[in-house]
Amino acid sequence: MKKFSFYILLLLLAIGCKAPEEEKKEMVTASSEELTFPEKIAGSTIYEVNIRQYTPEGTFNAFSEHLPRLKELGVDVLWLMPIHPISETNRKGTLGSYYAPKDYKGVNPEFGTIDDFNALLKKAHDMGFYLILDWVPNHTGRDHKWIEEHPDFYIRDKEGNITYESMSPTDVWWDTALLNNYNPETRKAMIDAMRYWVELGIDGFRLDHGCGDKIPLYLWEEARAALDPIKDLFWLAECGHETFILDGSYADEFETKMREVAKGEGTADDLSHWIDQDMFKNGRTSFRMTYTSNHDLNSWNGTTFERLGEGYQAFATMVFTAYGFPMILGGQEVGLSKRLEFFEKDSIDWTDPMGLQPFYTSLVRLKKENPALWTGDAGGFPVAIEDNEHVMGFVREVEGNRVIGVINLSAQNQAVEITNENVYGNYSDYFTGKAFKINKQPMELAPWQFLVFTESNLKE
Repeated sequence: MKKFSFYILLLLLAIGCKAPEEEKKEMVTASSEELTFPEKIAGSTIYEVNIRQYTPEGTFNAFSEHLPRLKELGVDVLWLMPIHPISETNRKGTLGSYYAPKDYKGVNPEFGTIDDFNALLKKAHDMGFYLILDWVPNHTGRDHKWIEEHPDFYIRDKEGNITYESMSPTDVWWDTALLNNYNPETRKAMIDAMRYWVELGIDGFRLDHGCGDKIPLYLWEEARAALDPIKDLFWLAECGHETFILDGSYADEFETKMREVAKGEGTADDLSHWIDQDMFKNGRTSFRMTYTSNHDLNSWNGTTFERLGEGYQAFATMVFTAYGFPMILGGQEVGLSKRLEFFEKDSIDWTDPMGLQPFYTSLVRLKKENPALWTGDAGGFPVAIEDNEHVMGFVREVEGNRVIGVINLSAQNQAVEITNENVYGNYSDYFTGKAFKINKQPMELAPWQFLVFTESNLKE
């Protein structure tokens, strides 16, 4: 079979040999209220929030007014980009970078007060959301108090000056001071600052640059040992690979592959092969965050429409159905069509001129209501059902639930033959309700057309 290679199918067959009673027990466990992170969000969608740009006011209180809309959207996990005060020394732009923190235990006065944050946290929890904070362990801003009080917390250059990181000639973080996380006292201070927020009641952390070359993974071993006993926490690392120490990581190369396919420089088979290889390297139960946009991509690489063109909905559908756990960038659900300024005020337009919120609401609901699409042990393997290099066709199945996806990831019409007879039947498309028959006859797909069939829309 061309896609989702042979060793994946062997693993699937091994799983299929379990006794029905054992499978039933696993499904009950997966839906239990007793689950902890990350398993308890296996069917969830994460939602990234930029407080500065979210509303004209740019405050916690103003964002709080959007929570009922986000509840209707169906997302469960709110990831707040850094909320700390921003350093003024070497500040980039007028307002500076969220990722140059001045005080790990403070809040940016632009956003409000600590009481405002606590009110937002309580409201979010009361409405059933989890709230995680963006955390910056690699560096502080240039006027963080540690620079004067604990100069040994920092890495220095050959001349003895506190240094910064340069990711490329055009990506230089000269507004930051690079931390020495090899120093155990640095790690203790960092964990102490994190404890402050855990004791306030947050639900976890998104770790910026979380497994870079200056971040020893034993920092997170120590942090988890100290903080997990306080509260069940979700740990998401900005890493391109699974760490096995943390709960989730970025499937960043997946989005890079999408861009290649969108430009006609790759095929659906390339994306299927990437999923196959990612499961091989990181394990099929890894929580790999998939997305078509995030704050970095939007500001520095372009909007979803710039990067993915007319296929943006097809790629979004793939992200929510084929692999991983999905993320939506705040504003993406209403067609965010501009690159948000990173160091200046630049509010999101919430008028939804393209009427996209119902589409994203449908995707979130599709994921949540179909355990076959869940992440980790709870979900099903993606198994190929066709043999067209431009189409991603798959079935994912767990006991009592099956989802079939057929997605044309090209700008051309495609005729696709469904080669897996086990999925033959009469269906209606999840999005449109249109009737389809899957059999030996080739299916005709328009450019970027996407079809999803679930057990609930199987037609007799």
